[in-house]
Amino acid sequence: MILGALEAGGTKMVCALGDETGRISEQVSIPTTIPAETIPQIIDYFKDKKIESLGVASFGPIDLDKASPTYGYITSTPKKGWGDYNLLGELKAALNVPMGFDTDVNGSLLGEVTYGSSKGISDAVYITVGTGVGGGVMSGGNLVHGMLHPELGHMKMVPHSKDTFPGRCPFHKNCLEGMACGPAIGDRWGRPAKELYDNELVWEMEAYYIAQALANIIVILSPKRIILGGGVMHRMELFPLIREKTAENLNGYLKTKELASMDEYIVPASLNDDQGIMGCIKLALDALEEAGR
Repeated sequence: MILGALEAGGTKMVCALGDETGRISEQVSIPTTIPAETIPQIIDYFKDKKIESLGVASFGPIDLDKASPTYGYITSTPKKGWGDYNLLGELKAALNVPMGFDTDVNGSLLGEVTYGSSKGISDAVYITVGTGVGGGVMSGGNLVHGMLHPELGHMKMVPHSKDTFPGRCPFHKNCLEGMACGPAIGDRWGRPAKELYDNELVWEMEAYYIAQALANIIVILSPKRIILGGGVMHRMELFPLIREKTAENLNGYLKTKELASMDEYIVPASLNDDQGIMGCIKLALDALEEAGR
């Protein structure tokens, strides 16, 4: 079985081939410029690969309501040229195979709970902390969409007592993304994060914001596991700080077996940054099954 996977990011589009076991046989990266340049390259990649279906996990916001006339569209993104763009429609017209569609972070979450160390967990949250901050939610084995899809990166933050940075989000200033994404670290300190490894306050502050968000997520969504991915989370020393500060925020209010072992509750992504692509493979597989093929 040959399944296509498209992880559609704001910086690059990763196209890949895989099978039902999640094994990736090949992948390529295409720069995300404007649709007229990027989409033909994606179509050219897949058109002769004999894929049986395609899973697409896209940056957003996107329309996930299958009853909506704009289902499959990228909607109000500030990414130039991509606003109100019919991504899924263009791909379907060119490739004519069943397609699954979801957010990029839901794709990463799906990859982790299908093929990663969180396999089989039915209630989980995936947070990516990188150029931006986004979140995917699974409840009762189903990816959460609702009115649109969760935008966990835009919950408002209580500023750290030593932080004078106003936040960089153009919509909300001091939301989680505005305070904790990679570019926010650089803006706050005047140097990129990779040059700040020896500054303890940088990472204490980063953990403060992420932990504040995780405590909010825990009391609202009650996940059985939280998975943290993205470029900023490659700094593994953040994890003990985040676990400690999350527990401080909860202040003993919740008593569960999951929270009793924070090392196993708040965990790093486990699929070597391929979790998004592997989630796309699962989206493709599900679309094939839904089509009855």
